[in-house]
Amino acid sequence: MSLLIHSTAIVSTKAKIGKNVSIEPFSIIEEDVEIGDDTKIGPHVYCANGTRIGERSVIHKGTVIATLPQDLKFGGEKTTFEIGNDTVIREFCTLNRGTKEHWKSTIGNNCLLMAYVHVAHDCEVGNNVIIANATQLGGHTTIEDWVIIGGLVGIHQFSKVGMHSMVGSNSKIVKDVPPYILAGGMPINFEKLNLLGLKRRGFTNESIEIITRAYQILYKSKMNVGQALLKIEEELGTKPEAQKIISFIKSSKRGIVGSRFYE
Repeated sequence: MSLLIHSTAIVSTKAKIGKNVSIEPFSIIEEDVEIGDDTKIGPHVYCANGTRIGERSVIHKGTVIATLPQDLKFGGEKTTFEIGNDTVIREFCTLNRGTKEHWKSTIGNNCLLMAYVHVAHDCEVGNNVIIANATQLGGHTTIEDWVIIGGLVGIHQFSKVGMHSMVGSNSKIVKDVPPYILAGGMPINFEKLNLLGLKRRGFTNESIEIITRAYQILYKSKMNVGQALLKIEEELGTKPEAQKIISFIKSSKRGIVGSRFYE
């Protein structure tokens, strides 16, 4: 096993450190920490008890992981913050571990969190997610796979952002953002489909047509959400893309974003 640990780093002998891990100056690794093979820990990083980091990930300067939840209901229970493989966490991110509600906070594989992002307790961030600088996730936020979130976005606790969506910078998320769309503004609104993202990820023209039709019904038909869902189920209910939209909206506890217009 090859380890490169700077002499000024404080690393507990009880921590589980994989092969080819580097830990740079003045970082602190507490005892209940697990770091996978080939991961790099930058300078002044604090991996508190409950930190779990996968393989080939990179944690940049000043980040703190698995620090205590900022939740008055937290009672000192043993929880974790889990980061997957091939994920990059840039400078000064603050990542709080979970509470007894979910017992963990998570970030998936192949993600990029830019500088000063905050991920609160009990959040779930999927795979292939990009979150730009200074975005703040409230507790219990869910970000599904392949989402891109612009900088300086504020996300209310318990909010959800659906897969393959993109959120514009300086937005305020107080309702759920359905899958496959572009959304932005304050408060946030549906703008149009994330066509470029969908095409880049191999969605066929047929799939895009199904998604387009579903959102025409939802946002342009002047039906209420319940009526629109019934119409989508009737017309497109056998299609997996429509099923994803339907299940997302039905499971929403905060309601979904509205629309100023539809193009």
